[in-house]
Amino acid sequence: MGPIHWNIDPEITTLFGVLPLRYYGILFVAGILLAYQVIKKIYISENIPLKDLDKLATYILLGTLIGARLGHCIFYDFSYFYHHPLEIFLPVKITNSGWHYTGFSGLASHGAAIGILVGITLYTIKTKTSFLWAIDRVALIIPVTAFFIRIGNFMNSEIYGKPTQGNYGVIFMKDDLIPRHPTQLYEGFSYLIIFGVLWFLYKKKKIVEQKGYLFGLFLVLMFSARFIIEFFKENQASFEENMIINMGQLLSLPFIFTGIILSLMSKKDL
Repeated sequence: MGPIHWNIDPEITTLFGVLPLRYYGILFVAGILLAYQVIKKIYISENIPLKDLDKLATYILLGTLIGARLGHCIFYDFSYFYHHPLEIFLPVKITNSGWHYTGFSGLASHGAAIGILVGITLYTIKTKTSFLWAIDRVALIIPVTAFFIRIGNFMNSEIYGKPTQGNYGVIFMKDDLIPRHPTQLYEGFSYLIIFGVLWFLYKKKKIVEQKGYLFGLFLVLMFSARFIIEFFKENQASFEENMIINMGQLLSLPFIFTGIILSLMSKKDL
């Protein structure tokens, strides 16, 4: 069995002759909506007012989008966006010939993680909710959305892996004819497994009582998977070529260490 040839057009259609409708956008929204339904079930089962859930959803959504965008601009392409600051929050590319709609072509998951933490912090201050309680619940839904985002990356033929050096893998025909590791799928399905593990543990009363444990475990599992898969992934920026580990791996380490510490500390509270 040879490699899979992948040549899907990421753009489904163009709305009103101007606005492109892409698989990535649809999958991103689908991931958010499904995650909302999961945490809504949690709020109902724990008798938490749903009005608080709407506030949480707003803070997380804004934190995700702003953090992911800023993360990409700062971590991966600071020199460009330093000279083109308007393009950070405008879905266009500005040139001497005018502006061109491109959509937001750069989002970083590590930036999204930071943005989500800021959003949760603001939510807990606003609603006087326990921070550890909130992050434990949010940890359950993040892998759901992350799965859909990585499938969106696959549909875009982006963030793919290194050549497999064999007659297997996926050939992303929009870029070259080399069989590569479909690292988007590696990440996506690892996130589904992480969701399954966390959901299983959430059903255990003893685990839920260890405030911060689920979030700590989430950080360890999520960013360990990301760290390992990065070995199979092409670097996203040219400056990474001279690094022992790339930017994605470097940014994953603080999250992994934080997760280990948080998980250990949660057990001392029992």
